[in-house]
Amino acid sequence: MTTLPPGFLARTLGRIKPSPTLAMTQNSRELKAAGRDVIGLAAGEPDFDTPDNIKEAAIAAIRRGETKYTNIEGIPELRAAIAAKFKRENHLDYVPAQCFVAPGGKSIIYNAMMATLNEGDEVIIPAPYWVSYPDIVLLAGGTPVFVETPFEEGFRLTPDALERAITPKTKWLILNQPSNPTGACYTREQLKALTTVLMDHPHVWVLTDDMYEHLVFGGFQFHTVVEVEPALYERTLTMNGVSKAYAMTGWRIGYCAGAQPLIAAMAKLQSQSATNATSISQWASVEALNGPQDFIPKFQKVFEERRDLVVSMLNQTSAIQCPVPEGAFYVYPSIRKTMGLKTRTGRKIASDEDFAGALLDEEGVAVVHGAAFGLSPFFRISYATSNPVLEDACTRIQRFCGNLS
Repeated sequence: MTTLPPGFLARTLGRIKPSPTLAMTQNSRELKAAGRDVIGLAAGEPDFDTPDNIKEAAIAAIRRGETKYTNIEGIPELRAAIAAKFKRENHLDYVPAQCFVAPGGKSIIYNAMMATLNEGDEVIIPAPYWVSYPDIVLLAGGTPVFVETPFEEGFRLTPDALERAITPKTKWLILNQPSNPTGACYTREQLKALTTVLMDHPHVWVLTDDMYEHLVFGGFQFHTVVEVEPALYERTLTMNGVSKAYAMTGWRIGYCAGAQPLIAAMAKLQSQSATNATSISQWASVEALNGPQDFIPKFQKVFEERRDLVVSMLNQTSAIQCPVPEGAFYVYPSIRKTMGLKTRTGRKIASDEDFAGALLDEEGVAVVHGAAFGLSPFFRISYATSNPVLEDACTRIQRFCGNLS
């Protein structure tokens, strides 16, 4: 086996860890391939197929020969579609030159942080958070500043907590809603209270991750930061993508809009890394944004039914407290009552990582432990799979918890 010489790997690599959600997903796939009866609820990926009109647009692009390098920032047609989407759905006025396309939402965040952070710059990240936020900040030389959003507050950042977290070194606030991992959303009034704080701190920029915008339930009305406070227009990067609402995770298209100097800096960085997002995926995304949107309410309805099923079944277990999320396709239940208990095989549950590990080993259900998202003791379930699979998984979780003593 080849070993690398001491000091061969970059020291910056030591700042980060592999994505725990991807690691658990990969682990469950390998166990299945080895013949284990495993239900994987770790992946944040819709089980729906990409709509046919989008696939046909990609095929047509291939046949037209749209297989060359594109502009770094994205093809003009997609940037125009992004500007039109922001106007149509969010009442935001951006021109195509303010819009930027990257190979997935993660690349948008990476480009933005790498292009703006210097050593000592702070980035406020509400916890629980999507697992990649702090590692990208660390890789860029910044300092993540975590602000816990308690279960009792619905996992929402409060204005007071935001105010306390801001220092002269703060450069960004990353705000994600509907949230991965909790599904929590902010009403217009709750968002306005946060933007009021930000108006008092003109050195703080906002990256608003709206990736799950279309997956909200029960008539909840989604609002984004600049829509609520137009005065933050010049210092907000509004990010979205086609992965979740359009069932296009593998197509790898994220997009954003913001101040042109920031977009230019991100393009400069991307010119020396990915160069451009895949040309075929860009043409498919033009159709996604400009084409029929009638399947989105259908997706919403299915996800809402799945949410209600999972919340109901988990709350039938006295050891679990599962709130009802407003959006996305995750639940983030509390397992505080299981701490210190033992499983039927005698394993002690001292952390949510212990809980997730024992659940996988003893019942074959793969979930992601809460510490991966910065708030314990919880775990995340992705309910982006079929009702029968979810029923089976929740029955196993009920049995697992019922055997704790």
